[in-house]
Amino acid sequence: MERAGLDMRVAALVNDTIGTLAGGRYSNQDVVSAVILGTGTNAAYVERAHAIPKWHGLLPKSGEMVINMEWGNFRSSHLPLTEYDQALDVESLNPGEQIFEKVISGMYLGEIVRRVLCQMAEEAAFFGDTVPPKLKIPFILRTPDMSAMHHDTSSDLRVVGKKLKDILEIPNTSLKMRKVIVSLCDIVATRGARLSAAGIVGILKKLGRDTVKDGEKQKSVIALDGGLYEHYMKFSACMKSTVKEMLGEEVSENITIELSNDGSGIGAALLAASHSQYLGVDESFSTI
Repeated sequence: MERAGLDMRVAALVNDTIGTLAGGRYSNQDVVSAVILGTGTNAAYVERAHAIPKWHGLLPKSGEMVINMEWGNFRSSHLPLTEYDQALDVESLNPGEQIFEKVISGMYLGEIVRRVLCQMAEEAAFFGDTVPPKLKIPFILRTPDMSAMHHDTSSDLRVVGKKLKDILEIPNTSLKMRKVIVSLCDIVATRGARLSAAGIVGILKKLGRDTVKDGEKQKSVIALDGGLYEHYMKFSACMKSTVKEMLGEEVSENITIELSNDGSGIGAALLAASHSQYLGVDESFSTI
């Protein structure tokens, strides 16, 4: 900003998850959590201040605080990791970190599919006697390509065939091959979607919103932003149905997952404005 000669002051530094939560909460007080499902993933939620054991200062007047979870770095022996996930992690730029992100986010889903296809080509001659050279290139198969193949409804799965030809330079594939690839996309996407749903249910459980207490029905809204959720329809549909499955019909009636278009940008602007107003700053110049 200084190099560009911009007369600006940074009023708030906000990550996209907190921005989405702020934007969602501004328009709807029932928003209790925000989740990003895009290239990466994260979640944040509104917690009762007295329920935060690490906080030792004065409690805020509202009695609430925002928790930025950084849930992409969650790891557990209960996560259903495969040899493909482990190999991807070891060869990644941040081995041992962001394990949850590596099984549910848009940066990695297509790569997992590529790794499975590569092993099928090497060990079962899935594409013939030779392994297609392009198939050995990490991240050449992106999640949007995977999504396009997964959503292919044509009788001959021509979209799958075109993706294999254009991206992996595999010109001749049978319908049987294409069906196997669609099934593989479904397996990887379903696992990611169900794990994402489990994370959301975990937040609701922490807040005590996973049950109906004394007949009282609390509305809970999850603000969700990110291209993976917005554009990969089979992923988002599976995630929603899994949340409903895990919570049951009665509780899930009061749980809403809402798409928040650029909620992060709007929320960041609102936080910057409210912070400036709180400080009584002279806003004769621009604020970001």
